[in-house]
Parts: sequence; structure tokens; C-alpha cells
Amino acid sequence: MTTQRKADLALVLVTMCWGISYFLMDLCLEEMDPFTLNAWRFLGAFAVAAIATFPRLRGVNRETLKYALFVGMALTVVYIGCTFGVRYTSQSNAGFLCAMTVIFTPIFAFLFKRVVPGKKLFAVLVLCLAGIALMSLNEQLQIASGDLLCLMCAFAYAFDLLITEHAVARPEVNAYQLGVFQLLFCGIFMLVLAFLFETPCPPSSGMGWFGVIFLAIFCTGVSFIAQSVAQQYTTSTHVGVIFCLEPVFAGIVAFFLAGEVLLPRAYFGAFLMLAGLVIMEVDLPPRTQRKG
Repeated sequence: MTTQRKADLALVLVTMCWGISYFLMDLCLEEMDPFTLNAWRFLGAFAVAAIATFPRLRGVNRETLKYALFVGMALTVVYIGCTFGVRYTSQSNAGFLCAMTVIFTPIFAFLFKRVVPGKKLFAVLVLCLAGIALMSLNEQLQIASGDLLCLMCAFAYAFDLLITEHAVARPEVNAYQLGVFQLLFCGIFMLVLAFLFETPCPPSSGMGWFGVIFLAIFCTGVSFIAQSVAQQYTTSTHVGVIFCLEPVFAGIVAFFLAGEVLLPRAYFGAFLMLAGLVIMEVDLPPRTQRKG
């Protein structure tokens, strides 16, 4: 298995955790306000990572901290859109619309880095766009209220991926430290917003604590650190396509745990997105000419 395939597999597992996160966020928002939840989530993730891997964080340089600050700012916008989106729309719809990152990422890569998608990637992007449309648009081809927040999340996350890709390509930036310190900066920003607009409080039930702890450790700490490290071995556009699996996992979790049922066309949309991922990952052998 190539290094890029290993990185892609790690990112698929990250995407699975994020698919579960929509159900857990919806659960936690019954007890906490959005900024408070995100402050607990990101600061908790940083605390666990810092305690568990403190030797790897010593000697962090200014360049790594600078990019961690930029990524943390982007993550703050991402999770404002994501968390409020889950509050005002269905878990499935939130997951589907947040997956629009797969469309925004190559557009921004072209605009800012002049990276032109290849034919194969362009075909995959068309499949993913069609799949997301089938899963999220209603019969009048309109987006439900509150879904614009999820689109803001996808827009901001495309910038996050490009900033991370640029950062980890620099020799003076430590990818692991970048992944950890971005959690700290995002958590600080969320905590400030919580004190400005909410009344911060801890979870009030055992299930709420479980949700916050799972979100902090697996859906935030492990996931974002794994993403930062994996992006050394793949591209931001490639990552964006893999992350289109997020709504598929979100839909599966919402179906079994929250009782959300999708329209048949939405399941066909999920199939198109899975097909796009398979096409992207499978390298067909070159065609050989027959000897006459």
C-alpha cells in the first residue's frame, strides 16, 4: 500500500468520526449552547493531546504557531457554521451540505494556486456535486432555512484545507504540532465567544458528558491531528473528495440512531458520491496495444 493510500485510509476513518459527530452535537446541544459546546470540545481535545504527547510539543517554533493560529481561525468559522447548522436543520442535511467542501476546494485551488483539476478528478467532482444536490435539495430545488450556515462551514473548511496544505509543505512547520495547536487557538476563540454571547456551563447529564468527551477525543483531537499529518502525503483537493463521505456516514448514523429517513433520490446521491471516491482511489492499468 502506497503512502498516499495509507493517508487516504486515515482520512476515511477521520470522516467516519465526523459523520458520527452530527448526532453527538445534536445530543449535546440539548444541554449546552453552540459556542460553549465547541469551547469544551476543542480545549478538551488540546488538553488530552498535550498531556498524552507533551514531549512532541516542546520546542514549537513561531512559524508553526503562526499557521496554527490561521487554521484555528478558519476552524472557528467552520464550527460556527456546522454547530448552528445542526441546530436549525436535520443531521443528515447538515452533513450533506457541509460536504460541499469537495466543490469549493478545487475552485479555490484553481483561483489561488492555479491548480487545474485533471480529467479524472473533474469527473469525480461532477459525481460528488450531483450526489450532494440529490441528497440536500428539496423538490423545488431549494435549500432549507438554516442550511446556509452549513454552506458557510463548507466554504471555510475549503480554506482550512488549503492553508493546512500550504503549511505542512514548509520544512519549518511541524505537522503534528500544527494539528495540536490549531485546537488550542480554536478553543480559545470559542471560549471568548461563549462568554460574550452565552452563559458557559458543563454538560448536565452522563450522556452529555459522553458526547462531549467523544467529540473532544475522537472527532476533534485524533481527527484534526491525523488530518494535518496525512496532508503531507496527499493534496487538499484529494482530501476534499474523501471528505464527501462525511454526509454518507452522517446519514447512516442519523437513520439508525435518530430515525431520520431519506428520500430514495438521496440514497442514489450517496451512491454517486461513493462511486466518485472509488473512481478517485482506483488506478486502472494502462491500456496495452495488441500485437498484430
